[in-house]
Amino acid sequence: MKQTTNTAATTLEQVNAMPAATWGWLKMNQTKLELSDELAAAPAETVKVEGLDEQFAGVADAFDAAMDAMAERFPERRASAPGDAADRARITPETELDVPATSVYQAGAIKLEEELSPAEAFETGMGEAAYTYLADHATKRVVIDVPAYKHATVTVRVSGVDAAAAIAALDVVVRPQSTLDLQIALDSPVAGEGVVGSVLRVCAHEYATVNVTCTQTLDDSWIALDDTGLFLDEGARVNVQHTVLGAGASATGLAGDLLGDTAKVTIDTDYLGAREQVRDFNYELRHRGRKTECEIDANGVLTGTSKKVYRGTIDLVHGCKGATGTERETVLLANKGVDNKTVPVILCDEDDVAGNHGATIGHVNCSTSPAAALTKTPPRTCSSAPSWRTPHFPPPTSAPAPPSSAWATT
Repeated sequence: MKQTTNTAATTLEQVNAMPAATWGWLKMNQTKLELSDELAAAPAETVKVEGLDEQFAGVADAFDAAMDAMAERFPERRASAPGDAADRARITPETELDVPATSVYQAGAIKLEEELSPAEAFETGMGEAAYTYLADHATKRVVIDVPAYKHATVTVRVSGVDAAAAIAALDVVVRPQSTLDLQIALDSPVAGEGVVGSVLRVCAHEYATVNVTCTQTLDDSWIALDDTGLFLDEGARVNVQHTVLGAGASATGLAGDLLGDTAKVTIDTDYLGAREQVRDFNYELRHRGRKTECEIDANGVLTGTSKKVYRGTIDLVHGCKGATGTERETVLLANKGVDNKTVPVILCDEDDVAGNHGATIGHVNCSTSPAAALTKTPPRTCSSAPSWRTPHFPPPTSAPAPPSSAWATT
């Protein structure tokens, strides 16, 4: 999670990084972005907000205060398990072979579960460097705080400005048993080039419902950045619709912490890659509450010499008994020059859980028929697993294409 700066550009590293890395030769563990330092700040009127009545406008620190309060609601930390703090504390030269070894990812996961509060554990899908860049360069900051038992509908429109960065920073707090419908539109009504994006943080209280729709229709000369972080209390529901249709290069990241029991997240992503466009997705859903649920469904078409990386991780954490997670992707390859990479991942540290993942990759066989000939990777199911989180990667699905220096994945 590193951000470096040179005289011409800011380089964001470990963008959309997978929580547990796969094989390095696949070049899909993370993305590195270079954004020009010459981009100006877009004027505030490029971010328009509709439907935000006074009763739904929150104070500047509403999100941080809500997350800090969650430490009192969820004071418990991970119970003793092999390789935990008690084991590590007794490591000596004589006993080090008796303590289970942990990977970098496992050590980080144990620390998160044993030591971090909900606010400290909160993250967004694109990672720390990208979040910092988007927050620091935000054109307008919007705070939405929906009182208990209320229903709000808010629309945020972000328009590209030539040679500028137009970014909306949105903090959302949805109180118990309230509902928010949030629409975000990223568009380029005038010609030009630059960055258009949004960074969204959501705290959904008990039995709250949040419906997020983000539609991106930029021209090819623009870069689109869409970063989201979710926290769900008991019984909360968050439904997300991502529609990615434009931009020469786009990165979409979402991370969700399902800490409350019976919380549920549903993500539906539709995308189109054409010409030389680049699409980069990262979804991470961490199940910590009991009987939590998630569904990730992605559908897309690639044509021309477009490239796409999809990363989807469902993390079934120790203590999430009864949790279920499902992820699916269906992609049609409409040209031999496309580059498609898909890696659905299940991480499991609990029994009495169910995780399903699968990918369907199809292509148009022009030599025999105009109809699409589909090759399918059947869904895989994890109904029980040992106490250690062992990443399970299905065979990679990738079609080679000429390399490009515009968007580097490693």
